[in-house]
Amino acid sequence: MTTLAKAILAINSEASFSIEGNTDVKNITWLNNTTPIAEADILAKQKELQTAYDNNAYQRSRATEYPAIVDQLDDIYHNGVDAWKATIKAVKDKYPKE
Repeated sequence: MTTLAKAILAINSEASFSIEGNTDVKNITWLNNTTPIAEADILAKQKELQTAYDNNAYQRSRATEYPAIVDQLDDIYHNGVDAWKATIKAVKDKYPKE
């Protein structure tokens, strides 16, 4: 879940605030003369960030499955680019873009 704090900072990276409990927009205290951001704007940004995060799940899954770059280069050197492409394609096929 994308936090309220991430949403607020995505709207205003200089915002100073605290959130009691960290989950309810009603519990935000604006600090150091930060102009308050409308609750609807914060919630909309939070939803936008969460959707972007969810849509990129395949990238996070692929990143953990790809061989280390050193191993990929070694694979290219010993087995050629086509063998390397096959290794990479297997991971891409396992975690397709949706």
